[in-house]
Amino acid sequence: MKEKAHMGLTEIYNQGAQILEDKKYGIFVRGVETEFGKKHNEEIFKKYMFLQRTIDAMQANTKVRLLNVDLQVPIVMSSISAPIPQIQPEGLLKVARALKETGSMMWLGTPIPSNLKEIAQVGVPVVQTVKPYSDRRKVVKWLSDAEEAGVTWVGIEVDAGQGTKILDQQIAKDCTPMSVDELRDIRQRVGRPFALKGVLSPWDAERALEVGADVIVVSNHGAHTVDYLPHPLEVMDDIVRVIAGKIPIIVDGGFRRGTDVLKGLAFGAQAAGIGRPILYALAVGGEDGVKAVITEMAEELRRAMTVVGIKDPYSAHKGFILHV
Repeated sequence: MKEKAHMGLTEIYNQGAQILEDKKYGIFVRGVETEFGKKHNEEIFKKYMFLQRTIDAMQANTKVRLLNVDLQVPIVMSSISAPIPQIQPEGLLKVARALKETGSMMWLGTPIPSNLKEIAQVGVPVVQTVKPYSDRRKVVKWLSDAEEAGVTWVGIEVDAGQGTKILDQQIAKDCTPMSVDELRDIRQRVGRPFALKGVLSPWDAERALEVGADVIVVSNHGAHTVDYLPHPLEVMDDIVRVIAGKIPIIVDGGFRRGTDVLKGLAFGAQAAGIGRPILYALAVGGEDGVKAVITEMAEELRRAMTVVGIKDPYSAHKGFILHV
């Protein structure tokens, strides 16, 4: 049997985008309204270069601990569920197995998968987030159900207070912003670590600490909420100052390469999330495709860390970043 040719990230992304382009569920890789946010997400990383420090550099390792979770790589799946079962049969289980094997973490959004318990039993760390639906009882019930299913963390997508929108189509509906009191009440009800996803300003970072969040995700929701939002790296400095090391920070938004992840770490995140790369990889190669994306990004990250003199994710800092 002829061995399959190795596919690099560029080929996976290009082929994946081509496959999804003609599918109805391919809309999930598009952006809101003018798609400025999606295009900006993809371009922002070009603003930053690396300062090389190779003499006396040590071979870097990519292991990181987030709260109660040990990961082989500081690369996690961003919160997404809806298109995955449409891309491949048992798509969520395939992604879960791939993430477990590569030492990553799985974040799921709404709708909550009907087989969430089976996904959790794969053994990959799973985070289940819920949008701030107007029916708060539904939000609380879904989080409780997720805990019973055995997830690792739960959370709220606080930036979806007006739902989500792709191009001119409203996707998630009937959502209203949550108050500090509502979020604090939910935090007190859940027994798992509590994440707030979609923090994009120092104001919301301060509120996250008031709520008692255990981790935040600095994110513009993959350009699916409001057009013309900044990229997370453009607001990270102010958010990091507010958080002041009290809780971990994860960042997502257009991360495609290991070098992108290193820039996220340099700005103060402990891990970076990827969404569309998971979809592209699943479309191209199923479980093996997802494993390939995480593995390739991790190797790119390790090589770049070594060349700039960063021995592990905890040692990353902005001193090796040059701004264009």
